[in-house]
Amino acid sequence: MLDKDLQAYWKKIGFMHAPPVSLAGLTQLHQAQHRRLPFENFDVVLQREVQVTPEAIVQKLVYQARGGYCFELNGLLLQVLQASGFEARSALGRVHLSGRASGRGHFILLVTIEGQHWVVDAGFGSHTPRAPLPLVTDQVLWTDQQCFRFIHTEEYGYLLQRCMSVVGTLDERERATFDSDNAEWMNLYSFDLESVCEGDIAYGNFYTSHAPTSVFVTSRIAALRPRRGASLYSTRP
Repeated sequence: MLDKDLQAYWKKIGFMHAPPVSLAGLTQLHQAQHRRLPFENFDVVLQREVQVTPEAIVQKLVYQARGGYCFELNGLLLQVLQASGFEARSALGRVHLSGRASGRGHFILLVTIEGQHWVVDAGFGSHTPRAPLPLVTDQVLWTDQQCFRFIHTEEYGYLLQRCMSVVGTLDERERATFDSDNAEWMNLYSFDLESVCEGDIAYGNFYTSHAPTSVFVTSRIAALRPRRGASLYSTRP
C-alpha cells in the first residue's frame, strides 16, 4: 500500500497516524473503519464488475467515498494492517445464515498478537462483529452490544455463532450470570486456517457477485454502524 494511500485512509477514518501494534490499536482501527465505511453491494446490483485488486479497492473505498462488501472492506483493512506492522492474513469462510453452508464466499482476516489469533471482520452486514474476536472455542465473547462464540465442527472447522437472545448492552453482573447453554444461537459463518491465495479470492468474489442465487445479486443491501445500534437497508429489486 502506497504511503499516500495510507495517509488518505487515516484521514478518512479520523486518525492522525497509525495506531500501536497491539490489541488496543487493532480494536481502534477496526471500529473506526466499521463506523465510516458502509457495507453495500450497489456495484453488483448495477451489474458492474467488483474489482478486488489492492489498487482498485483503495481507489473505490478511500478516494471515491464508496463502501463495499467483505472482499473490499476486509481487503482494504488487510492492506492497512500489514502496512502498519500487524501480522495479518486472509481466510475464506462459508456462510450459514440460510441454514446450510455456502461455498467459501466470505472474506475475513486473522491477526496474530503475542501468539493469539484474532478474527477481524469489518464486512458482514448487520452481523459484523464490533470488535476483534479471540479465536477460542466454547467461550462467550462480548462486544459492546453483541454476544458471540466459536465452536469447532468436524465438517467445517471453526463456526462463528451470534447469540440472538441478547438485545442491547448487558452490565458486568448480567454477563457473569448469562446462561449460554439455554440461549438462542445463530450460525453465521465457518472457516479454517488454510492459506488463501489470490485465485481463491478471485473465485469467491466472482461467484458472490455473479451467481443468480447469491443474495448480493438478488438484493440491494447497505449497512453502516453508528456508535450504538446498527442501520441496515435491504430490499429486493
